[in-house]
Amino acid sequence: MKHLKALNKYFWKYRIRLGIGILFVFLSNYFNVLAPQVTGFVVDFVQQKLPDYKAPAQPPRYDIVVLKITKWISNPANGWIKVVALCGIVILVLALLRGFFLFLMRQTIIVMSRHIEFDQKNEIYNHYQQLDTAFYKVQSTGDLMNRIAEDVSRVRMFTGPSIMYLANLIAVISLSVFFMMKRDAELTMYVLAPLPILAITIYLVNNTINKKSEKIQAALSDLTTNAQESYSGIRVIKSFVQEKAMLGFFSRNSEEYKKNAVGLAKVEAIYFPSITLLIGLSTLLTIMIGGLYYIRGGHNIGLNTIVEFVIYINMLTFPVSAIGLTASMIQRAAASQKRINEFLETKPVIQNAEKVIKPILQGNIRFENVNFIYPHTGIHALKNFTLGIKKGEKVAIVGRTGSGKSTIAQLLLRMYDPSEGRIFLDENEIGRIDLKTLREQISYVPQDVFLFSDTVTNNIGFGLNEATISATKKAAAQASVDKEIAGFAEQYDTMIGERGVTLSGGQKQRISIARALVKDPGMVIFDDCLSAVDARTEKEIISNLNEYLKDKTAIIITHRIFSLFAFDKIVVLEDGEMVEQGTHAQLLDLKGYYAGLYARQQEQEGSRE
Repeated sequence: MKHLKALNKYFWKYRIRLGIGILFVFLSNYFNVLAPQVTGFVVDFVQQKLPDYKAPAQPPRYDIVVLKITKWISNPANGWIKVVALCGIVILVLALLRGFFLFLMRQTIIVMSRHIEFDQKNEIYNHYQQLDTAFYKVQSTGDLMNRIAEDVSRVRMFTGPSIMYLANLIAVISLSVFFMMKRDAELTMYVLAPLPILAITIYLVNNTINKKSEKIQAALSDLTTNAQESYSGIRVIKSFVQEKAMLGFFSRNSEEYKKNAVGLAKVEAIYFPSITLLIGLSTLLTIMIGGLYYIRGGHNIGLNTIVEFVIYINMLTFPVSAIGLTASMIQRAAASQKRINEFLETKPVIQNAEKVIKPILQGNIRFENVNFIYPHTGIHALKNFTLGIKKGEKVAIVGRTGSGKSTIAQLLLRMYDPSEGRIFLDENEIGRIDLKTLREQISYVPQDVFLFSDTVTNNIGFGLNEATISATKKAAAQASVDKEIAGFAEQYDTMIGERGVTLSGGQKQRISIARALVKDPGMVIFDDCLSAVDARTEKEIISNLNEYLKDKTAIIITHRIFSLFAFDKIVVLEDGEMVEQGTHAQLLDLKGYYAGLYARQQEQEGSRE
């Protein structure tokens, strides 16, 4: 239950709606508990017409509203048939009033739960976006989706139906017991004797329900993750003919989920009938003990009292049996909220400093003895890396796969912070710069291209609040993808499939490049973004970039050498260390790693020709 304390802020936010809802719960049950008293009155009134009727020593102690109604109905001018008919009408009116307030109750409490669900999903989604890259390296997409969907839905069952049932239970039991005690305290004690047993049963079973609920949610996350990965990687599955193996994997996860769900269902299957049995015992005790009192003529109990008590017990049947349902929903909600809290309490490693600055960056970059170790793998990606880049310079970072090239881009975007050393932008330490300000002024083309399931226009203009069609087309032309877009059925309004599945690898890369160019920032980072394009298109893009990058600071990360691009500086990385640095001509003269790489590349290009 302690995990549900996180919801108190929502209850406070919607306190007026919640308070009015609970008032409607009380009013609906108030009119409900008046019906047994009116029924008891009409039974007693009919009995008065029998020859052996004995008036009770004390008149029934009805509610003040019932007393006024019965006083009006029992007017001597009314015949007994009319009295019975009027009582029936009164009971119908009471039922209508109860139904009306039940409607208002649902319109307040259940609608409140939908507002809370909306707020909670937005809170979780917003928090997800604040979490850093390291978090997403170890979390599965399926589990993230499950927590924002399934877990929030289970929590809503607490903030809505559970609150409603709980308020209803308290109102029914308190009002019913009050009027029962007022009618006959001793009979009430006998009738309610099974309820302590019920309370103990609920306490014991709820612990089991809570443990099983946590296992179910964990199993569901595994199942969702398995399904999500299968859908995303369906082409790989099909190409390696692994449909049967993946089905087997999914079936095992599904079997685990089914086993836990069936186990919980079995507990609930025993639980709910047991509650109904205890309620049935109360009804039997009412009839047996009340009947004995009536036959022996003691305790001032008549048939009307027995009828009232039986109706009260029947009224208690659903609310008391709903204790189990409510307790189950609360336990499930607590298990789900615990999982949600685990993420909400996760603090992003990458955060703004207490006092941030928002400079307009010129493009000067400096790395000072930077070391970086990936937190979850322990890979030492950069070792004592020192590099200075002046405003407007074009720098190539060359090296084999895994040499630490992409890590430089991640550090400049502050997706990670250096393990050691410092990074400066225009003499401002990167950790002091506001994250939004920093990333707005850098365009980044990632190595792993990601496109959204949206139009071409919206994918290219993703980094802008509003991209004009002219700017979009200009960026597409600079990325050498405009002609192919023009050939699409709906051109720039063409919907791209999930992750750009409808496009070729080269088209996806070039649209990703266009998305970076349309921002027109002062600094640009290209991370191996031309690997999927042919030589002719590569030359065309490089020619366009030469003009576009004229006054911009550009870092081009690549495992290939672009001899057509006039780089001010080329940095060669090997195992996270800088092994060579200089211009293209200087590095060729060194006849080292770069010269060897260039020679091999020339041989490969010559053999292809």
